[in-house]
Amino acid sequence: MILYKEWLKTRWVLLAIFAVFAGALFYSLLNLAKVVEFRGAAVLWSTLVAKDTVLLEILRYLPAVAGGVLAAAQFLPETGRKRLKLTLHLPYPEWKMILMLVCYGIVGLTVVFALSAAICTLVMGQWIAAELTARIIRTMLVWFLAGHAVYIWTAAAILEPTWKFRALLLVILGALLWLLFLSQVPEAYNGFLPWLCLYVAASYVLVRGSVVRFKEGCQD
Repeated sequence: MILYKEWLKTRWVLLAIFAVFAGALFYSLLNLAKVVEFRGAAVLWSTLVAKDTVLLEILRYLPAVAGGVLAAAQFLPETGRKRLKLTLHLPYPEWKMILMLVCYGIVGLTVVFALSAAICTLVMGQWIAAELTARIIRTMLVWFLAGHAVYIWTAAAILEPTWKFRALLLVILGALLWLLFLSQVPEAYNGFLPWLCLYVAASYVLVRGSVVRFKEGCQD
């Protein structure tokens, strides 16, 4: 029931996010197709090998924007209309309820990101070797991780009842994004991407903490 409610609340936002991703991909891949048609696929090979690019830089910041938009669409109605209090009083463990809400958003974003990666793999695989396609996807993983991070931290900031903690959350999120986008070299984050994933996953406790302070009536 809770997941269905979340779907009804955010379905158009998720579809809009996917439409934006599909449009950006279509634009990029269409341009690459024209390059292949007029200059040959060898140009893509040389560009990928000789330059620090994955040819799809238009997608670099889209996952982060998508994470923030989805978090706002999902949690602003809960706080703005005081529906969160009702949600927390349902006969269901509070921590499971919050975890379910966050997992819904994470899964929704993951589906969009996975579909985007699948489209890239299928289309780019027609022009370049599988190894180079895999290199592109591995580089994009940190962009997708940024989307998940923005979603979780934005959700925590929206649910946070005190401005001092909310400001702190946003400042730390800014520092995290600076780290995730610090290098534009392909596969630069491969070595410690698993640790970044664990850090982002562990940041769920921030959402939990915000909800606890909300339930306790904390204000500043």
